[in-house]
Amino acid sequence: MIAFDSPRLIADIGGLYARFAIETSYGEFSQQRSLRCADFPSFEAAMSAYLGSLKSAGVVHAAVAIANPVDGDLVRMTNYHWQFSIEETRAHLGLETLVVVNDFTALAMALPRLASADFRQVGPGQAVKNSVIGLIGSGSGLGVSGLIPAGDGWTSLGSEGGHTSFSPADAREAAVLQFAWQQFQHVSFERLLSGPGLELTYLALAQLNQQTVKALSAPDITRLALEDKDPLCAETLEVFCNMLGTAASNLAVTLGATGGIYIGGSIVPRLGAFFDRSGFRKRFEEKGRFTNYLAHIPTFVITAPEATFMGASAILDAQLRALLNSPGSAILTQIRRSRAELSPAEQRVADLVLSKPRSVLSDPIHDIAVAAQVSQPTVIRFCRSVGCKGLSDFKLRLASGLSMSVPITHSQVTHDDSMLELGAKVLGNTANAILQLRNELQRESIDRAIELVGAADRVELFAVGNYAAVAQDAQTKFLRLGLPCGAHTDPHLQDLTASTIQPGTVALIISSGGKLPELMALQEKIQQRGASLIAITANQSPLARKADVALVAEHNEHAATHLPMVSRVLHLLLIDILIVGLEMRHLAAPSKPYISHSQ
Repeated sequence: MIAFDSPRLIADIGGLYARFAIETSYGEFSQQRSLRCADFPSFEAAMSAYLGSLKSAGVVHAAVAIANPVDGDLVRMTNYHWQFSIEETRAHLGLETLVVVNDFTALAMALPRLASADFRQVGPGQAVKNSVIGLIGSGSGLGVSGLIPAGDGWTSLGSEGGHTSFSPADAREAAVLQFAWQQFQHVSFERLLSGPGLELTYLALAQLNQQTVKALSAPDITRLALEDKDPLCAETLEVFCNMLGTAASNLAVTLGATGGIYIGGSIVPRLGAFFDRSGFRKRFEEKGRFTNYLAHIPTFVITAPEATFMGASAILDAQLRALLNSPGSAILTQIRRSRAELSPAEQRVADLVLSKPRSVLSDPIHDIAVAAQVSQPTVIRFCRSVGCKGLSDFKLRLASGLSMSVPITHSQVTHDDSMLELGAKVLGNTANAILQLRNELQRESIDRAIELVGAADRVELFAVGNYAAVAQDAQTKFLRLGLPCGAHTDPHLQDLTASTIQPGTVALIISSGGKLPELMALQEKIQQRGASLIAITANQSPLARKADVALVAEHNEHAATHLPMVSRVLHLLLIDILIVGLEMRHLAAPSKPYISHSQ
């Protein structure tokens, strides 16, 4: 095997355990460790603990497969409380590259690389070469993915198919569904085809069989069933396998997966012969008019313990090769092409960017200058020599070329900063916050807010302190659309307005933190009087939770110690989005006024 230039860290993060390994050459994983998530306050802490335990250092590239959708820089785990910024974590750990992908996307990318000893077939069927492949697997949740042939390679499907609605196939499964409905308004396949789902099914079958039992953990249910020591546990596991057959056949007909259905996760591969003898395959083929179609599709259980590592490694390798062979970034290509024309000092900056592009993205101008052994003005001259307006513009162009999405970072202003660096940080922080806002916009919330304002008889705006200017700006813009509007920033007038507000009016409260007692009192009065409430505020704040619609603006400012700058810009932009939305609504139906109130 060809050794890598430096060892790579590969991780598989679930709801209970975080598995780590070092890959020194293709498929060669060593120094494997499994850490309990509960032992660490954050993902970064777990990563740091593993890196600190390594016998050899020098890790600069890492890939993480995580049991969670990954869309943008901020990752919030569904089945655990960890959340983190990919770019901030990369910078804090001193990595050049940190790739984070959904665990089943990674597992899907491993399928073409599996050897015949890495899986076993369950039931009949023959895979059609170069055809769509489906993937499903149970663990702390239910993962679903697939692979589509694309030229000489494959494209993996990002999917949350585990959250499709569960459909029972017999009276026993209908009883399980009825039992689950006592706890959940929506019962997805994941609610039952997972570790917690095994525990729920066990209790449901006990009730159906009129047995009095104590709750058991999923591992205990599985162990007792496999040891044939408890009939109810055996029945639970059999029902689980049958329901998985339904989910797998749904996936097969949805994708047209004539290349086969592969089963991974942490549960089924451990069932061995029990799964092979279960009703899984029979249920898989029971599809009415499509029974013959499914009979020809093979089903496989993945037995390779490092399959997810293999897929995450393949994704990381593909990204590193893309950066090396075809950067896709006009700015990197331009630096290579024009390097000879730069001054000797600018060439040192160019060499730093080409060798450590990720570090340059997050480092302040002072650190870049020190690393390149040049002055800070030289760094700015270099940026302009390659066609950028300055360092912030250069970083944005560099980031877009490296990852197709701009990493979101926040640089702290320090007493040692020059005026030039201070300005670059303020502008850079604002630009990055705007990009983060763009990445996290919620279409449903925006559509609902536009709908409420468009149907309102009047809009009343409430803000305090430094955010009064945002309310006054919004008032001007709403009035220009012909919508009666008032901006209230005095506490006494705010209270009087809230006490007399009428149904048909929309109140819009603008607050950075969303938890000031005086604003929460206004919120309560407004909603008690039947008016609708839109909040421009922080995610998961008390105000956001109480409002009819929350337009969320996250930022890194601390209101207790800093004057609001970035947050005020974000709030103004959210107002502009509302205004543009109302204008577009008018253009789509020009015969109608911007608003529906009677003039």
